[in-house]
Amino acid sequence: MGTGWKNIWVGAGVFSSPCHSPSGLQQTQIVPFVSQARPSGHDPSFSSSLSPFAISKHLCSLPHSNRIYLPRIRKFSILSQEFKGSGVKMALMSQAGPSYCVQPEIVRCKAGHGVVYSLTGSMEGSKVKDVCFDFRFSSSNLSKQRRSYGPGESKRRHQVIVAASPPTEDAVVAAEPLTKEDLVGYLASGCKPKEKWRIGTEHEKFGFEFGTLRPMKYEQIAELLNSISERFDWDKIMEGENIIGLKQGKQSISLEPGGQFELSGAPLETLHQTCAEVNSHLYQVKAVAEEMGIGFLGIGFQPKWGLKDIPIMPKGRYEIMRNYMPKVGSLGLDMMFRTCTVQVNLDFSSEADMIRKFRAGLALQPIATALFANSPFTEGKPNGYLSMRSQIWTDTDNNRAGMLPFVFDDSFGFEQYVEYALDVPMYFVYRKKEYVNCAGMSFRDFMAGKLPSIPGEYPSLNDWENHLTTIFPEVRLKRYLEMRGADGGPWRRLCALPAFWVGLLYDEISLQSVLDMTADWTAEERQMLRNKVPKSGLNTPFRDGLLKHVAQDVVKLAKDGLERRGFKETGFLNEVAEVVKTGVTPAEKLLELYHGKWGQSVDPVFEELLY
Repeated sequence: MGTGWKNIWVGAGVFSSPCHSPSGLQQTQIVPFVSQARPSGHDPSFSSSLSPFAISKHLCSLPHSNRIYLPRIRKFSILSQEFKGSGVKMALMSQAGPSYCVQPEIVRCKAGHGVVYSLTGSMEGSKVKDVCFDFRFSSSNLSKQRRSYGPGESKRRHQVIVAASPPTEDAVVAAEPLTKEDLVGYLASGCKPKEKWRIGTEHEKFGFEFGTLRPMKYEQIAELLNSISERFDWDKIMEGENIIGLKQGKQSISLEPGGQFELSGAPLETLHQTCAEVNSHLYQVKAVAEEMGIGFLGIGFQPKWGLKDIPIMPKGRYEIMRNYMPKVGSLGLDMMFRTCTVQVNLDFSSEADMIRKFRAGLALQPIATALFANSPFTEGKPNGYLSMRSQIWTDTDNNRAGMLPFVFDDSFGFEQYVEYALDVPMYFVYRKKEYVNCAGMSFRDFMAGKLPSIPGEYPSLNDWENHLTTIFPEVRLKRYLEMRGADGGPWRRLCALPAFWVGLLYDEISLQSVLDMTADWTAEERQMLRNKVPKSGLNTPFRDGLLKHVAQDVVKLAKDGLERRGFKETGFLNEVAEVVKTGVTPAEKLLELYHGKWGQSVDPVFEELLY
């Protein structure tokens, strides 16, 4: 290659337009870079662990003959590769192959002609083995019309994405602004073939002192996290001097603003694995917590204590949100500090598959809210709702919550969701291990380098990913779909929520049946259900009957879908099957106990719904 480089970098420089190719280039030429160690005879500042910027700077300075030109590439994939000893995995993503790694790190050449996708991490002592590129070409130009995306494919012309281990905030260099196509490509990179679909379950719970029923203080939470880490080999997540979470493999424990304890489960193949993960987590938490006199409550809204009684977690992003929330809604602080949920994250195979699942999920989300309604108490008394948690979202911040009627437009796709997300006001950006307050500011301005908090800086894909986590509709799109309509609940109910949605959305027959069933539901009807279900649950009037009659059909579809999956998972639906059979939601059972056996006291709920 004439550069003196040997085996430190594996990747590709890609020109974004054929007009930048050397004169006379008629056929696509592919010159892969495989380099190592330090450059011969110059730049002694380089070490064996090079920054992406330093590597890309040298790459951008290479003569044209040493770059890769892919003027009409449409599809490609890496068949196999391995970096021994480095722990770094790398993959090319395309329609031709699945998205193995889906978080690219982008550095552009200053001239704007080349785009470099680089990997981070030390390559010291590593060896590259079995690198095999499989390129497939199409001479046709990309149409400007909307088109479907396949696994890992981006819409950008002549773009190749190389994904490496997820970049850290400090490693990302964005010398030029991202384009909207980059943001679209980020979402599209989540597409996976059906055999790669997984189930990710998240649940939150309230920690409390057995003796007083008061919420856990941060000091108790820190002790709990440290003890779980030491006893069960979890890695600690710190913010400054404070422990704020744990990580083990692909699962993590995090803290919500009021100390709600959340498990974000690993992506797993079956509901049996998901339920085993939940059981293992709860065993570990209880083993430590009970020694401390701490219990955990599975409910959707704090039943006894007011906002003033809830501790505030020492996390920078929550301080920004706490100051901003009262400006945009009357119940935002209640959402932050007094709610708990259970949700499931599910994959899609293509843009078209995402659209179908998104629409089915939104249409049926009020039914999930009713089936799992479990938050009827506020500060010791009935609050007039079956799902107070769901009601709170109607007056939290309507710029970032709701039923997203545009998802049902014929033009909807990844690009339209990006347009929506760009207009959702920001909360923060993360720089130098600190949260910078950007509350109410525009991500569009950020993309133009005009964000008032950090003028002249452009967003990275990390910033985009963070921004997407601050949007809270009933169904949320990231590189997967999140079903967000259910209240938190007790141990026995945690596996029912993923079972419900997996049966409906991961089986083609059930999914199509849902779409057929809801095809003529109007936006007004969907919104009506969203508004009324928190109060009236399954007894919400709908067309010529009640919502519970629709729910019975939906749960049957979920059961049939699970049966066709062939993993013997239908038993996980027993909890919701009982709800639709009796027509009585979990919240209504709690209210019956409150007015009867409990003598109008909410204190017994801490035992009734104890993990």
